[in-house]
Amino acid sequence: MPPRSTRSTRAAPAPAAAPKPASKRRASTRVAGASGKALKKQKYDASPPGKAAKSTTIESKYFKKDESSTLKKGRKRRTAKSKEDYEEDPDAACSDAGHTSSDVDSDFWELREQATEGKNAISQAIKDFSRKRGRKPEASSVAPQAPTTSSKKDLWREGVKTGLGPGKEVFIEKPKARDPGNIPYEDETLHPNTLLFLGDLAENNERQWLKAHDADYRTSKKDWDTFVETLTEKIIEQDGTIPELPAKDLVFRIHRDIRFSKDPTPYKTHFSAAWSRTGRKGPYAAYYVHCQPGASFVGSGLWHPEADKLALLREDIDNNSERLKDVIRQEGLRREFFGGIPDDEDQAVKAFAKQNSESALKTKPKGYEQDNENIELLRLRSFTVGTPVPDADLFSPDAQEKIANLIGIMEPFVTYLNSVVMPDLGGQDTSSIASDSVDSE
Repeated sequence: MPPRSTRSTRAAPAPAAAPKPASKRRASTRVAGASGKALKKQKYDASPPGKAAKSTTIESKYFKKDESSTLKKGRKRRTAKSKEDYEEDPDAACSDAGHTSSDVDSDFWELREQATEGKNAISQAIKDFSRKRGRKPEASSVAPQAPTTSSKKDLWREGVKTGLGPGKEVFIEKPKARDPGNIPYEDETLHPNTLLFLGDLAENNERQWLKAHDADYRTSKKDWDTFVETLTEKIIEQDGTIPELPAKDLVFRIHRDIRFSKDPTPYKTHFSAAWSRTGRKGPYAAYYVHCQPGASFVGSGLWHPEADKLALLREDIDNNSERLKDVIRQEGLRREFFGGIPDDEDQAVKAFAKQNSESALKTKPKGYEQDNENIELLRLRSFTVGTPVPDADLFSPDAQEKIANLIGIMEPFVTYLNSVVMPDLGGQDTSSIASDSVDSE
């Protein structure tokens, strides 16, 4: 008999529960040895590949632009003043005009306005120049005026259309230097083409034009440089304090500094040079030669000296005005620079003050009384003299002799200025004179 099975009273054990699926881990948590800070950075910086990052429409207050500050900055830009508006001291405003930059010549040298004679007058000067040398003026010696309507003339300009169809070519002729004709270039005279170039530059004062006429510019610049170098020898004969310097230390650049100027024209329309004990720049009084069609002239002096130099000049005028008055009363200055006035002290002072009235004070300088007997000289902020030179004189064989004679007449004036502002060793002691003179209008 088979054994009988017995039923147990115990509860049957419950079946084993299925294991829970493992939670997905981020890739950043599987990096071995990664620090918590680095993992946190990866968590927020990393974005799944191929999936554009979502942008929230809620803008954080920390990243909002301050519109009020932006408007303030914009207003600040629009109302920004030029450099000249920040000058408070009238002496300091012009103190470095002729000393800090070797490329800027004084604006004083352009104050004596003269009517420009034009190209017809320049052509007549060329004829007279040829006749003086015994040569018959030819048609080639007179540079004709360029035609105003010329297709070739304007091809160098940017944006000019040639009118050619596709596949066509146009070759622009680069202008050559102007034909000198039968007048050779010489070291001791200026060639008429030099003034003709300056006249053309005045009508086309832009960079593209000068780049296209580079040959004309270089020829004229070389003519001026050689003229200056040979003129230096004759100036040294008149004033032994002037050293023998190369043209690069005497000639001013033709490029204008337009950073703080309202005039955007890039070039000066004249050639110029200055001779002093340190060349075209420095604290010494200088001789100046200005070459411009219809407005050439020769001058000398100190244009807007620094505040301490101006204080020295005013101190000397106040204590011993006879020194300056004796200089400006000399016969040569009265004849060549003051229009032939008689030998009278008052008239000489008025003529000298008139030539420097452009920058003079309207009332009195600080530290001096209005009823000072020398107030007309004390108001001055420039001490200069100058006289025009006709264009024909620059072309004449004795051009440098004429300029040297004028410089010889101005030598006592320049010597006086240098004895005050830059006295030689062993001279008067200027340490007690204040250097921070400020004028009050």
